[in-house]
Amino acid sequence: MAIPEEKSGLSDGKLWNLCSMPFWQTSGGGGAAASSSSSTLVHHPMNHHIHVSQLDGSNAQQQQQQQSSGGSVSSVARSLLPAKRRLRLDPASKLYFPYEPGKQVRSAVRIKNTSKSYVAFKFQTTAPKSCFMRPPGAILSPGESIIATVFKFVEQPENNEKVLDQKCKVKFKIVSLKVKGPMEYVPELFDEQKDLVVVEQILRVIFLDADHPCPQLEKLKNQLAEAEAALEARKKPPEDTGPKIVGEGLVIDEWKERRERYLARQQVEVVDSV
Repeated sequence: MAIPEEKSGLSDGKLWNLCSMPFWQTSGGGGAAASSSSSTLVHHPMNHHIHVSQLDGSNAQQQQQQQSSGGSVSSVARSLLPAKRRLRLDPASKLYFPYEPGKQVRSAVRIKNTSKSYVAFKFQTTAPKSCFMRPPGAILSPGESIIATVFKFVEQPENNEKVLDQKCKVKFKIVSLKVKGPMEYVPELFDEQKDLVVVEQILRVIFLDADHPCPQLEKLKNQLAEAEAALEARKKPPEDTGPKIVGEGLVIDEWKERRERYLARQQVEVVDSV
């Protein structure tokens, strides 16, 4: 009967030792490792604080490295993203010209400032000798739009080849620049702030058969007519809404009329007196 009591005592001691072990250290090895770790913690209570402080320092360093790496990745990603466009074009990526060999033809594109600031734009072309734009550039207020006219000389085809079926190599580019406010447009604005210039769109030239009506050709005619009307309106002098000043000729004429009426009355008085 004594033997079972000794076994029970040993079993109770083992159970107590297991219960006294910290649970965060029991996932590693066997019972010997666990008992040694528990004894270490009992004899050296400061080791726990040392390990915790070291872990906290390493975690802080890892967080700083992750934040720095995340910031560098986000900056690189922002640099790779295309710049936000400030202008909306209509047509968006093409310039339609009626195909008339040996003549100067016209195209048109509507440019609208969709940003909340003043924007300067400028045309560029790969064929400056045979193409020009009106206006070549301008400054648009927020929400303002303008129809720009593009002129191009169409050369005669060689060997009677059909240019309509081929791609035209001439291209146009529209660049924009954010400006502080209303000011006079000068091309030097883009040279002074090259780093802030944004390429809005590269326009490809498309020839249309002038003898065959199509929606693109009809839209081009309407835009050209609107551009001409806007140009004529800008040419007219502004209406004078101030007080009207009587001209010198009108003053003299009125003085003559008064003089004639006065002489007529004098003659009537003389006749009556006689």
